[in-house]
Amino acid sequence: MKKTWKSVFGFILVAAISSAVAVGTNTYLMNQKQHADSTVANAAFVQPVRMTNFASVAAENTDFTMAAEATIHAVVHIKSTATVQASDGQYIDPFEFFFGNRGFSRPQTPQPRVGAGSGVIISTDGYIMTNNHVIDDADELEVTLNDNRKYKAKVVGSDPLTDIALIKIDEKDLPTIPFGDSEKLKVGEWVLAVGNPFNLTSTVTAGIVSAKSRSISFDRSSISQIQSFIQTDAAVNPGNSGGALVNTKGELVGINTAIYSETGNFAGYSFAVPISIAGKVVADLKQYGTVQRAVLGVMIQDPQNVEEDKKKDVKVLEGAYVASFAERSTAKEAGIEEGDVVVAVNEVKIKSANALQEQISKYRPGDKVKVKVNRKGTEKTFTVELRNAQGSTEVVKGGDATEVLGAAFKELSDAQKKRLNVTYGVEVTGLTNGKMRDAGIKKGFIIMIVNNQKISSAEDIEKIVEKILKGNSEEQGLFIKGFYPNGRTRYYAIDLSE
Repeated sequence: MKKTWKSVFGFILVAAISSAVAVGTNTYLMNQKQHADSTVANAAFVQPVRMTNFASVAAENTDFTMAAEATIHAVVHIKSTATVQASDGQYIDPFEFFFGNRGFSRPQTPQPRVGAGSGVIISTDGYIMTNNHVIDDADELEVTLNDNRKYKAKVVGSDPLTDIALIKIDEKDLPTIPFGDSEKLKVGEWVLAVGNPFNLTSTVTAGIVSAKSRSISFDRSSISQIQSFIQTDAAVNPGNSGGALVNTKGELVGINTAIYSETGNFAGYSFAVPISIAGKVVADLKQYGTVQRAVLGVMIQDPQNVEEDKKKDVKVLEGAYVASFAERSTAKEAGIEEGDVVVAVNEVKIKSANALQEQISKYRPGDKVKVKVNRKGTEKTFTVELRNAQGSTEVVKGGDATEVLGAAFKELSDAQKKRLNVTYGVEVTGLTNGKMRDAGIKKGFIIMIVNNQKISSAEDIEKIVEKILKGNSEEQGLFIKGFYPNGRTRYYAIDLSE
């Protein structure tokens, strides 16, 4: 009996070994065939040897819950209310300035305009970062926290060039989102967009970083002029503006600002201002009241867009090509020349004109940076002391329009409007030492137009002046149109750059 069982076990063992050998041989032959096929393919193409990163985590294992929970309580809903003048469909005489009100215009009725957006709490004592276009021209701001508490907010400062603004509510011990490092973001990295689209509070969407230092060419006046956006495919819709873009650690890496869409709703791509830019802007607004904007004093473009007759000297296709210089250029003084291609700033690689813009925007006037350029194939490094647009390294304070102009203004009463035959304008009621007296303006002058904008209140003039003083306008001065009570029309030009 034992002999029988031994024979059976021996048969089974031989069969198992034979099967294993067969399977092994078959696998070896298949691998050899695949290797041969791969070798044949690789013989036609030169590729480096790559080792698989077994430590990497599969995308489906990424956990967004920690980042969502850590950030959602620090993102707020912002309701902005502005009063605008509606004409009720009536015709307004465009020649009123010259001829007075001849009966063609009709009284305008103030109408409320309500907008909504998002914001990010960045300080436990109530400072909130958002987009400039969310709060621009608002007469009243209401902030709603994730737990439905509501607060009135005031504007600390805003910067149209980056489309970033800083507002504040009176509260303590608020949840915040810590700043991350947007420069360490990688294309393909997961990010979350947190905000309030369509007034749907506390909404989180996920996507990946699609591109960095992206410029968006579609026309939208509210979008910043400093364009070096983080592009993602996280769903962002109206109401998300000013909300948070965070990484999977729950760190703030950008402020959601725009979408690319022909319908006004999300169509695949969204754009955020990197925190490397936005963080510096709000720090300046809090500390100085205006952005301390450093400049190299160069006019730049991408190397591939250089004119044909100059391309022969351009030896690199990544960087920022120096096309010309500003009148007072610190870069030119340091030794940089036209035709140079900036390829690095403080060892950070520059791939495009937008990337250079982003790097310089991190610094303040007076900071020194090492600028590496490629000059006809040879790399050179220069130390450049950055300056402000006025050519100095001094701190620029938030402008006080009343102090600069040296004038007091008063809105025209209904009786004055009727007597003067106009429907808008402000009166100069007093003058001290300042730009207006120097320009020759006298007490009693009626201001109607400043830089092609109708003036109905003192605030209208102050906004125009402060925008220029903060460097947020292409204008460098004021062109004022108005008249004196005796009917004599006058034009005055005031240079605010001096």
